[in-house]
Amino acid sequence: MDLDARHAPWRRDYLLAMEAVIDSGCFSGGPFVERFENEFAAYCGTRHAVGVGSGTDALWLTMTAMGIGPGDEVITVPMTFVATVEAILLTGAKPVFVDIDPATYTMDPTAIEAVLTSRTKAILPVHLFGQPADMGPIMELARMHGLRVIEDAAQAHGAAWSGRKAGSLGDAGCFSFYPGKNLGAFGEAGAVTTDDDGLARDLRMLRDHGQSEKHRHEGFGWNSRMDGIQAAVLSAKLPHLDAWNHARRLHSLRYRAALSATREIILPSERPATAHAWHLHVIRVPRRAGLLEVFRQEEIGYGLHYPVPVHLQPAYRNLGYTAGDFPVAEQCADQFVSLPSGPELDADRIDHVISTLLRWAGPPAASRTKSLHEPSTRAGAPLGV
Repeated sequence: MDLDARHAPWRRDYLLAMEAVIDSGCFSGGPFVERFENEFAAYCGTRHAVGVGSGTDALWLTMTAMGIGPGDEVITVPMTFVATVEAILLTGAKPVFVDIDPATYTMDPTAIEAVLTSRTKAILPVHLFGQPADMGPIMELARMHGLRVIEDAAQAHGAAWSGRKAGSLGDAGCFSFYPGKNLGAFGEAGAVTTDDDGLARDLRMLRDHGQSEKHRHEGFGWNSRMDGIQAAVLSAKLPHLDAWNHARRLHSLRYRAALSATREIILPSERPATAHAWHLHVIRVPRRAGLLEVFRQEEIGYGLHYPVPVHLQPAYRNLGYTAGDFPVAEQCADQFVSLPSGPELDADRIDHVISTLLRWAGPPAASRTKSLHEPSTRAGAPLGV
């Protein structure tokens, strides 16, 4: 990503927003945070948005406010940024993993029921790369078993499922506004969206040392107030979010149109009746090491999201999982490559990425005799096909 290019057209707006905070002296919480909370709740279609210090805090405080703690279990996926699992462990609860869907890379709803126990308290699907999880069966299963559903929407600002925005689908949606996100602050910030009045009230206390009003502490809390400057910047950026997401979608369409005939590249898919936010455009490449060397030679930036699934990270060995437990997530981890995809990209740079990929991949699949063991190049093809 090129944050300088992304910010340049609206630099003056951001400076004016920050100057307003400086002039007011309202640096922690206050009117700028309240304004952004109202705007973001309206954008997501929820009754409340509660600004907090980071996306990790959003997840942790939400589960804490729901009463999730030691002895409880929360079902999530191993293919995610580690903060999803950190937040569960910070409550004292145990993360329980299920594998991801091979086409969309989000939680496989058919795997959930097999890991339900009497200790299960919540399901935490991750809208990975901006693709909403399959929320219909997840919500149905949760309601059947009396479970809470917490959306990890850290990569899904503006994404939608069946016409409803990410953050409005479960009991709560947790967002990160890390600078590189589709809606990014100028530092750390996060928010929780919800229609639950009681949950929003408890979150506002938890983020402010458990205070219901000044000097009245109803319970244990934490310091996770959103900064006024971050809120002001986010308010200045929010009106542009849909246009930026549209640019990301156009980049994705350009990639997919140009690369659809290659046999070495498995393209991302978009689940029907959803609006992908395309936070990341992630392809699967069986021979990844060779491609990464070509990208380095061509000075093309790339990302690996995520090269080691959480259940195989050294810090989480004590959870009891081993290699082979989640084969889809593990194979994806070996094959994922994130292409340049930010809204600031111009056509020349995208075409450079495309031409480099085509040279590396060789002749189109149609011109070769294809083995049954070669990967399919159709978008979102199942692994091993």
